Amino acid sequence: MKNNKNKQISISIAILLLVLFFTQVCMASLEYRLSKGQTVYVPVYSNVFSSPKKVEFNLATMLSIRNTNISNPITISSVDYYNTKGELIKKLYDRPVTLAPLESTYLYSPETDKSGGFGANFIVKWNAEKEVNVPIIECVMIGASSGQGISFVSIGQVIKEEN
Repeated sequence: MKNNKNKQISISIAILLLVLFFTQVCMASLEYRLSKGQTVYVPVYSNVFSSPKKVEFNLATMLSIRNTNISNPITISSVDYYNTKGELIKKLYDRPVTLAPLESTYLYSPETDKSGGFGANFIVKWNAEKEVNVPIIECVMIGASSGQGISFVSIGQVIKEEN
């Protein structure tokens, strides 16, 4: 009888800890971040492989940059595209681009562009005159072949915070 009671207490504590953990995770996702600028690494999969024969599946890619600030502009100072080996393939902006509050922009690469390979990435640098909500920077990959479609998104990862 005492063993069952101990098990019930242990299960109750485990459930309580799980609830607390998930509450923390949900609360963290509700927080917003402010910054004056960042360097962001964005994974790109210009091709993936399908099984079982490891057949290459080429994908179109679209880098999306969204100013999430409701009152202030941000400036995209550079977007560089690197291949699987970490070699610079191309600089995509020859001058800074300003995004107005809530404005978005994108850069598209067709599925015929195989220059990046499976481990390509974008390095995006942005800044603002004052602290703003950090932008959403992500890459959407999409492709279709023989009636089979695939699409997914990779999220940018901050690798340097500007002061």
